[in-house]
Amino acid sequence: MHIQSREINLLTPSRKLPLYGKRILVTAPRNYAYRLSEQIIKQGGLPVFMATIETCYLSNYTKLDTALYQIGEFDWIIFTSRNGITAFFHRMNDLDIPVSVVQKCQLCALGKDAESLLSFCGKVDLIPTESSPGGIVAELAKLPEIHNKKVLIPAPEVVGLPEPDVVPNLITDLQQLGIEVTRVPAYITQGLNTSIYSIELNLIRQGSIDVIAFSSTAEVESFLTMVNSQNDYERCTIACFGPYTSANARKLGMNVSIVAKDYSSFEGFAEAIATFFSH
Repeated sequence: MHIQSREINLLTPSRKLPLYGKRILVTAPRNYAYRLSEQIIKQGGLPVFMATIETCYLSNYTKLDTALYQIGEFDWIIFTSRNGITAFFHRMNDLDIPVSVVQKCQLCALGKDAESLLSFCGKVDLIPTESSPGGIVAELAKLPEIHNKKVLIPAPEVVGLPEPDVVPNLITDLQQLGIEVTRVPAYITQGLNTSIYSIELNLIRQGSIDVIAFSSTAEVESFLTMVNSQNDYERCTIACFGPYTSANARKLGMNVSIVAKDYSSFEGFAEAIATFFSH
């Protein structure tokens, strides 16, 4: 029996790949960008790195530390990003809190982030079918007695940018289920200085960039502070990693042409961009 594989043969000539000659601007922070860039390269594309945000460790750990020392009080810990998982467990290690304390909690992660969670603690209890905050709410709503539960959400502290509505909306939706939600900052998301990107911004204005690929709303918010107007990027195709980012990009005035239907991994994002150019 022949099994169809998503894997592209890396010995295939570049000119036969769907993104051959296409320059794809990657706006994700560097710890995500290298994974997306790898998938773009596999499809024959030319990734151009221009992170519009960066994710960093906190400057003040008071709220996170308080939650970590009281971790046994929570029924669920919901991770909305791989960064949140990494920062959470790194801080546990810094405080010499044994990983075993999370075994008493139910743990939730989205899509491929579950692999990261497993690597830190060997446990994941919920991977929503839909890799989104809405998917988390839908799955938890099915559980009996969920209205009595206490949930911890390690989330980004957004600095210097408007906070995207993703986490606040998640908290509101969980509270409507009767869940007691505690949000703590686990890491910082902040914009980057436009001055380092004069070359990349010129490529965009010249129409030399084929696609701008956004993997989060924060990237869109920060990108818009770096350009003068929509005229700067009007010749670029806009791609978004899933319906949440695309909806917010459209609210911010962008004409989104590509939306990844499989947004559980960057492989799905690169495939969506490749499919767009294959038609």
